[in-house]
Amino acid sequence: MSYTVEPVGYLRSCFKEKFAIPRQPQLAPAARGVLELVAPFDQGDAVQGLEQVSHVWLLFVFHQALEAKPRLKVRPPRLGGNRSMGVFATRATHRPNGIGQSVVRLDKVEPGRLWLSGIDLLDGTPILDIKPYVPYADQVASASNTMASAAPALIQVQWHAEALQQAHGHASRLQEPLVALIEQCLAQDPRPAYQTPTPERQYGVRFWDVDVQWHYPEPGTIQVLGVLLAD
Repeated sequence: MSYTVEPVGYLRSCFKEKFAIPRQPQLAPAARGVLELVAPFDQGDAVQGLEQVSHVWLLFVFHQALEAKPRLKVRPPRLGGNRSMGVFATRATHRPNGIGQSVVRLDKVEPGRLWLSGIDLLDGTPILDIKPYVPYADQVASASNTMASAAPALIQVQWHAEALQQAHGHASRLQEPLVALIEQCLAQDPRPAYQTPTPERQYGVRFWDVDVQWHYPEPGTIQVLGVLLAD
């Protein structure tokens, strides 16, 4: 038996590429986006009452990680990318049906639009469903996961003086917490865990419409080198 599903909307996200997206929601509170609903869900009736909710579950499609052949085992980034685990023991993007879920903060409700923060979804992500977070049912005090018992350790983020000035300028133009977004995402060290970069090697990623460049001047430290308008 097969099923057909259609998106209820698409996410307009600060994350324009997969690299440097937090590996779980809520790890970067400054990560924001707008969920734009499609007909017939773009009417006020569909979101009536949602203003009483602080967080929502999003069910979505990993639209840039869809595969024709299902994987039974994956290599989670949390384990350094070099240890295999059963796909159902992980939250890896390589899912049997390409479906993901995230709990995110609901900041504002408008007919046809939901304003969200703490997101971990790529720009253009198709959203299949929205469900209110119910604290008494969704929060399990006795829950455990020995593979991921705590959030990843953060590393120090430093700024080149000119890069920080650039970031503040773009933050003012965008009316977005860009400096906080960069710090929160880079502090989680987005590079593959098996890499040991030299100080000369530079990395880059696009947030909103700016390109952010950084390097690792010493182990456990990131320095932001530039925050420039994307071409």
